[in-house]
Amino acid sequence: MKHELKQRVYYSDTDSYGVVWHGSYLRWMEMARVEFCTELGIDLVKLQKEDIAIPVTNINIRYKSSALLDERIVIETTLTKISPLTATFTQVIKNAQSGQVHTLAEVEVVAVHNDGKIYRRLPEDLKRILEGALVCKD
Repeated sequence: MKHELKQRVYYSDTDSYGVVWHGSYLRWMEMARVEFCTELGIDLVKLQKEDIAIPVTNINIRYKSSALLDERIVIETTLTKISPLTATFTQVIKNAQSGQVHTLAEVEVVAVHNDGKIYRRLPEDLKRILEGALVCKD
């Protein structure tokens, strides 16, 4: 499954030159992963009530080009790997019209208890849902 989130670049996303600040890409990727989970039927608030959180533990991001003020972008999110402990998302941020790639990223998440202690394995119900959305990486 590939999820797409469309976003406009606002002034608050940029520096004084109208170029997107590097941290804005991370915020957009988080928004896209949350929407991806919501589309799968994963309710993050419900998970928290069940003593499960899924924080990011590793991000490998490559900045290819800068997005600019008022640009329309799209954040593409796919789930490309699941291990017993982690899930890995691949995310691409690009210009919605031209397709020019701004960033490429792999984001790894784990399941933890609300007190921060890691689960030894992804909870079975969560893993089953994620496996249904798994896309083999080329």
